Amino acid sequence: MLANDLKLTQNSYYAASANEQPHYPKLEGDIIVDVCVVGGGFAGLSSAIELRDRGYTVAVLEANHIGFGASGRNGGQLIAGLACEQDVIEKEIGFDGAKQVWNMTLEALDLVRERVKRFNINCDLQDGFLGVSVNEKKGKQLRHWFDDMQKRYHYAAEWIEPAHIKKWIDSPRYFNGYYDKRGGHIHPLNYCLGLARGAAGLGVQIYQHSAVTAMQQGQSTNISSAVLQTDKGQVKAKFVVLAGNIYLPEIAPQLAPKIAKRIMPVGTYIIGTEPIESSLAAKLIPSNAAVCDTNFVLDYFRLSRDKRMIYGGRVSYSAMTPPNLTQSMQARLVKTFPQLKSTKVEYTWGGFVDISMNRAPDFGRVAPNIYYLQGFSGHGVALTGLAGKLVAEAISGQATRFDVFADIKHHDFFGGKLLRTPALVLGMAWYQLREKFG
Repeated sequence: MLANDLKLTQNSYYAASANEQPHYPKLEGDIIVDVCVVGGGFAGLSSAIELRDRGYTVAVLEANHIGFGASGRNGGQLIAGLACEQDVIEKEIGFDGAKQVWNMTLEALDLVRERVKRFNINCDLQDGFLGVSVNEKKGKQLRHWFDDMQKRYHYAAEWIEPAHIKKWIDSPRYFNGYYDKRGGHIHPLNYCLGLARGAAGLGVQIYQHSAVTAMQQGQSTNISSAVLQTDKGQVKAKFVVLAGNIYLPEIAPQLAPKIAKRIMPVGTYIIGTEPIESSLAAKLIPSNAAVCDTNFVLDYFRLSRDKRMIYGGRVSYSAMTPPNLTQSMQARLVKTFPQLKSTKVEYTWGGFVDISMNRAPDFGRVAPNIYYLQGFSGHGVALTGLAGKLVAEAISGQATRFDVFADIKHHDFFGGKLLRTPALVLGMAWYQLREKFG
């Protein structure tokens, strides 16, 4: 089902503008490490870096190539908070726990900047995020949310009244919004490649094209261990971090069948225009911030370093690519920015991200020595870095912060393997109709 990703990522602006990267070999033979990380995206590489910093020997097994999945093709937006509202977290773990989660998402933003500086990653890091509403009704909802977040969570962002919104974004679509200087955007593939380079420099063993085909628990001198098989090799480790997200069930469903039922693949799609004249680009988004609206099925966009508009907005809950993808995406772009009606689209790409039922991240254990990180629900550019730090803390014996997330309850998607995708399609269609007709 997810093989579509191979085709969809071929016309990616990120791939076309990627930094050079050293070759990482395929695993051949047997190795022994303290921790084996499955997945070479943001979460897996962040885990590897944090674990290596704590003195563990670490191997990363990536089924394809570094940054193959969502880490290498997402919107590149750095946003505070989670994909779900804070009241979802409050209902699960109370206000104090929810506030701790919120503060950790702010820490996640800082962590991206720290790693960019530490590993000298050339990924076009830009500060600033704009959250915007598309009409008066949604504007009132956004204002209520903003006031509540300022009052109870001390959220330090700037409110933008309707009279001033055009100074922030030159579009007829938006009613009001807010600006968060701690947010921002990056070239996600180059950031991922930079994390891999940084991890390798610390001594992490990275193996590409080394899909895990089986995993068994074992005992070694009274210490729990695990053995992970690939087609050409084997890794024996005291601990395992499963960070393959939506690809784990596809590659090796026996690794963690219970947690696989708690996430669903959602196709997300982005276009990249030809370079826009600099003065026009500066007028469209004067702050050069990343922008995202508050719709349930939302649009998100930003300017690249070379002044292309990177615009995301279509989603697919059926695992099938929408028809006339480039044309429909361009129509959304022109609706937002009529000034770009004659601007050519040079890139169209996409792929799958993992979502959880409640849109909250799903972190936990499938065994005392086997951890998993999944369910970032399209909010993972910064949050994955935090996840890697938390799982490293837990493996080191300091699990308090990891367990704050692990205490959030998650449910299987209803309908079973055959019916849950059609059920989700119907549910999302209802949300889209509700937003369309108010």
